[in-house]
Amino acid sequence: MDAKTVMQELEALGKERTKKMYLTNGAREPLFGVATGAMKPIAKQIKINQALAEELYATGNYDAMYFAGIIADPKAMTEEDFDRWIDAAYFYMISDYVVAVTLSESDIAQDVADKWIASGEELKMSAGWSCYCWLLGNRKDHEFSESKIAEMLDEVKNTIHDSPERAKYAMNQFVYTVGISYVPLSEKAVETAKAIGTVEIRRDTKKSTALNAFETIQKELGKGRLGFKRKYVRC
Repeated sequence: MDAKTVMQELEALGKERTKKMYLTNGAREPLFGVATGAMKPIAKQIKINQALAEELYATGNYDAMYFAGIIADPKAMTEEDFDRWIDAAYFYMISDYVVAVTLSESDIAQDVADKWIASGEELKMSAGWSCYCWLLGNRKDHEFSESKIAEMLDEVKNTIHDSPERAKYAMNQFVYTVGISYVPLSEKAVETAKAIGTVEIRRDTKKSTALNAFETIQKELGKGRLGFKRKYVRC
């Protein structure tokens, strides 16, 4: 299946209601409004195809960019490739749910995510923190440096309230993920979340959102979810 055929297939799956929802969240034209679940049959046909993924991602069409993440080969992508992808990610649903997810399945995930977190740029920071959420929620605890994750928790505690809005969201999610999915520092994550308190996310077109990682972690721990790991990151 070539890029033109995939674009035709995606266009046929587009729904006006889904398109409106994506536009409300920050997507822009061109896009078709394809529900992510509806992409699975095409993805099964294609499986992994990095060249096709690159072609689709370069279209700038949100649905095609999302689909590119599903069929990409993260281990074949270099740091330069990921930098190119994050530079083209114009809103959080691409940075956090396409680029960060794809990066999390590569061998260079932590190095690239660290660089993005340190960049000071909102969507790069958001993707970097999100990547760690996907990593911690999927990989075994021994694959991470405990001292490094502890330092990252301290960084969140000290900087979250002054960080860019979308980065705040991903940082809060990082604290929550450590609390549930990274057992060695679960208690520290709970303490960190308590110290942070409520995080307010301001958005241009919508009301502010209040996040509280402490309360969310407590609820999940109450359900016995400590140590939860996802089997897969990508759908």
